[in-house]
Amino acid sequence: MNAQQPNHVFKSGFKLTVGYFRNPLYRNSLFLIADSAVTAGLGFFFWMVVARFYNTVDVGYGSATLSAIFLIATLSLLGSNTALIRFLPKAEKPLDMINSCLTLSSIISLVIAVVFIIGLDIWSPALSFIKQDVIYSSAFILFTVVATLSNILDAVFMAKRRADFVLLMDSTYSMLKIPLPALLVLFFHSFGIASATGVAMAIAVALGLFLFVPKTHKNYKPLPTLNKSVLGNLWRYSAGNYLSSIFSSASAWVLPILIVNVMGSQQNAYFYITWLLASLLSAIPIATSSSLFVEGSHFDEDLWLNTGRTLKFTYLLLIPAIVILLLWGNQILTLFGAEYAIHGSALLRIMAVSSLFVGINSIYNTILRIENRIKEVLVISAFQAIAVLTVSFFIAPKVGIIGIGYAWFGAQAVVSLYVIIMMIKHNRLRLKKTGQTMD
Repeated sequence: MNAQQPNHVFKSGFKLTVGYFRNPLYRNSLFLIADSAVTAGLGFFFWMVVARFYNTVDVGYGSATLSAIFLIATLSLLGSNTALIRFLPKAEKPLDMINSCLTLSSIISLVIAVVFIIGLDIWSPALSFIKQDVIYSSAFILFTVVATLSNILDAVFMAKRRADFVLLMDSTYSMLKIPLPALLVLFFHSFGIASATGVAMAIAVALGLFLFVPKTHKNYKPLPTLNKSVLGNLWRYSAGNYLSSIFSSASAWVLPILIVNVMGSQQNAYFYITWLLASLLSAIPIATSSSLFVEGSHFDEDLWLNTGRTLKFTYLLLIPAIVILLLWGNQILTLFGAEYAIHGSALLRIMAVSSLFVGINSIYNTILRIENRIKEVLVISAFQAIAVLTVSFFIAPKVGIIGIGYAWFGAQAVVSLYVIIMMIKHNRLRLKKTGQTMD
């Protein structure tokens, strides 16, 4: 009996693991979590290389440049990534839908990147060195278009429930960029950080575009396309999502630009590395929520059943990760340099605890998107962005980057309180309709 017990436990665990992996909700969640873990893990190696070859001033400028690239890429999507996940699974002309989104977003990113460079002296004087060099300017524009295409391709793969392709593409990108900073520092100085990221991402996008997309959509060819009827249908859904996605991304991409201009590049270096480490935790609810969104787009009748599963699965993974970061986060920051641990450890602890709120907030936002309650998504996203950026702008220069942590914690906590109230209210209505009671 005792001799057979370990074997029995192993078989039971194996069956449980296989059962999770056969469920598309869990399978895509696991692939997206793996993608976040690989991207973040290899990203830390990348930034450790950067920290060895670049001083904190260059790290501050480089991270702010990357933030500008990713911010413009988000602006250029027009919400098409969310609309693709929602409607591509049942689209009558999926190839036209994919190519139209790729083409339109590329054009918009090109225009916004050019306008951004022309007006750098106005909205980000600290990054004006990009404008002064034609190579830097051209590369900035190219990398912005590539980042936009990468977001669209991720949405295409998630819509087809092939998050494994997202993992493969991002793994390629993350591995390729690690050795590049050491080489590019000789030619591009602080812009070498953005160049390393952009070159690696361009290779990964080519891989996704020419190899992976044809595997999800037969006879696919990347052709410039602007199907007005397809884009019109997508825009009716994505307009509100577009605004909410801008607000949702504002904190991540605007804060580094704000800090480098208001507090200096060194403080931005400390903030950016700490934010990256904390984003490991946020990646868990973001991944599980993305998987819930895909499943809700395929089978909306099972939404609340899948919501309960997603909540349990999210916190099953999130809570141990928070404990690990609280215990050893300071040592991890030390890997980038002692100064990063000195200036970032307190902020990291606040961000780690805040991820408890991020978990339920992300899932609730997904429910709203599936149910097409976009106005509510927009209000929540706007509140979070405005609260974090406004409070950070006034507090951070006085108390340091930990002030950003206070702003983030407060905004997430307030939204979570609202979410809990709304979910309890919805559950009572649902039980009332089915004739059940809450014990």
